[in-house]
Amino acid sequence: MRYIQKAEYGVPPNTSIDESDPLFVQAIARAMQVLSTFHEAGKPLTLNEIAAAGGMGKSAAQRVVHTLRQLGYIDRDADDRGYVPGIRILDHTRDYLRMNPLVARASPVLMELRRNVRERVDLSLRDGLRLVYAARLQSKRETFFATLVGQSVPIYCTSGGRAVMAHMSDAEVDEIIERSVRREITPRTITDPAAIRAKVQEARENGYALALEEILQGEIAIATALVSPDGTPLGAIHIAGSLSEWDAESFCRRFAPLAGEAAGAINRF
Repeated sequence: MRYIQKAEYGVPPNTSIDESDPLFVQAIARAMQVLSTFHEAGKPLTLNEIAAAGGMGKSAAQRVVHTLRQLGYIDRDADDRGYVPGIRILDHTRDYLRMNPLVARASPVLMELRRNVRERVDLSLRDGLRLVYAARLQSKRETFFATLVGQSVPIYCTSGGRAVMAHMSDAEVDEIIERSVRREITPRTITDPAAIRAKVQEARENGYALALEEILQGEIAIATALVSPDGTPLGAIHIAGSLSEWDAESFCRRFAPLAGEAAGAINRF
């Protein structure tokens, strides 16, 4: 068993992978490795770029790409400059969302919350050291970045992440901080371990977490955790607004109670 150090096989860094497991199918893993090369891509990828990013030879990459293209999971881009993800990947996104019980029971609560707050409302789910957005209900102003289901953000520097860590032990919080690749996403991203711990403690005391411009400049966000019946944090509800319209005190006073009520309604199911 080993911990991968980059996003191999389509899973986040520091994920445990036991490649010696007799049930582990290397061919399937290689296909996921090819698909994962698109995660951070900003343009269509050539076969050479896929091979290099996937850590495999060009001939191996060619066979995998050809197979995935035949199945509809990879396609040529419209200008024939390289390869892009295929439309059939969306079938699996739909399957995950409609069959996830937390997403299903949260959806009506989130829609009602969005009607009340008239700001962006998100649902994120924990996956290791990151949160992945499973629902995004938009406000009057948005960037493309802030509209995508499947977009992920680090736990250590987000309101949702701190809300999640507030339901963990100090040892678990320290482990997340230690394993995270802490980098400044914006000039206001908090990366110092002691400062992160202080923000987590603040979330424990307040019942919600606050982040100012740590992922998107000009954005203020609060979050409350979603937990399982045994108290395990599963994800978070976020409410995000603009600092051009809100100061931190007014935003929290207006929206923290509503976020807490929504999370409570979902957690009681």
